[in-house]
Amino acid sequence: MAKYLCLMLIFLLLFENAAAAKMVETNKPYSYEQLSNDIVEIKNKYKDLVGVRSIGKSELGREIWAAKLGKGDKTIVLIGSHHGREWMTTMLLMKMLETYAAAFEQQGKIGVKSTRILNEVSIWFIPMLNPDGVTIQQNILGEFSLEHQKRLLKMNDGDRNFKRWKANGKGVDLNRQYPADWNDLKLGPSEPYYKSYKGKKPLEAAEVLALTRFIEEVSPSIAAAYHSAGREIFWNYKNGIFSLRDYLIAWKMARLTGYKLAMPDMEATGGGFTDWFITTYHRPALTIEISYLVGETNPPLSVFKNEWNRNKYVGLMLAHEAEKILD
Repeated sequence: MAKYLCLMLIFLLLFENAAAAKMVETNKPYSYEQLSNDIVEIKNKYKDLVGVRSIGKSELGREIWAAKLGKGDKTIVLIGSHHGREWMTTMLLMKMLETYAAAFEQQGKIGVKSTRILNEVSIWFIPMLNPDGVTIQQNILGEFSLEHQKRLLKMNDGDRNFKRWKANGKGVDLNRQYPADWNDLKLGPSEPYYKSYKGKKPLEAAEVLALTRFIEEVSPSIAAAYHSAGREIFWNYKNGIFSLRDYLIAWKMARLTGYKLAMPDMEATGGGFTDWFITTYHRPALTIEISYLVGETNPPLSVFKNEWNRNKYVGLMLAHEAEKILD
């Protein structure tokens, strides 16, 4: 009898370990190549629940992947890696996608939260809007021609370490490319640079043009763009009569994550995704900054577990909030 119980225990432990096996690895820098592999594997494993498509290509030809999870017609959109050095936000969204899909397949829970809301509201994940920038920041320069490597080096002030790289592959800051008061953006470099160059006109960058067209197509009830760093949530940009509604959603998000809720900035000048979404669609949008402040580089991998624990319910919470919004 004891031998039988021992064998059963070993079997259960092996089953538990197999069930806990994950595709998304969080113990090394998360690259565009890893994203491309993981998103296909997740699609293949959860083919009845997850749909995958490209919404366009980056300036240097990389696919911008989007994954839809859920059965609802109403949607929300979660976006990662507007900036090259913020690839941890991609890792976070991919872990969220995999975790939610596994639980939803069993109509189960994530911790104490049910996934039933995904029958009513679907989540679109765009984990890496800026695949060129991420590849540059991770110093995978062999992916680019020698001529372009020279251009990148010039944009990086001659520094061969690209850990601070924020822009896309052509030196444009994607989160200064949206047509919400773009002309009011006066500060920043006047030519392509590793950060803060707003471009010659809004929607110039292929990545931003692809995203804005996608948003118009799927018409999400709520959008959230993940960035790093600072553990802060921004939600306000000319919200007008919807200020209280949007504030309450942001306040709930701050309580959920433990992040600071930013106070409205009366002198904000726009150009960002959240600014554009709010003023174009008059629906809630959040900029969620993960990690403590780290300067001009990516957050260390050691912080990921903490950030995941803070954010693992974010998608479900926003889906519940979206269900209440009248389109």
